[in-house]
Amino acid sequence: MRTTKRDRTRNIAVKTGLKSILKKVAEAPTDKELARSAVSLVDRAVRKGVVPKATANRRKSRLAKAANRAAKK
Repeated sequence: MRTTKRDRTRNIAVKTGLKSILKKVAEAPTDKELARSAVSLVDRAVRKGVVPKATANRRKSRLAKAANRAAKK
């Protein structure tokens, strides 16, 4: 039970951090450093087992798509 509580707390913290950085990237899609750190956080969440790999790949794809769209404008 203690292990579950510890893991749940960590998972919530990782997911919250992930959501907040993804929102920041959505607001400024041309910021390459921010996008790079977002991709890094997504990959780290996959390694920790917080987010499934397919979900991470989809989010990274959408980030890249948004960045490319913003660069064209």
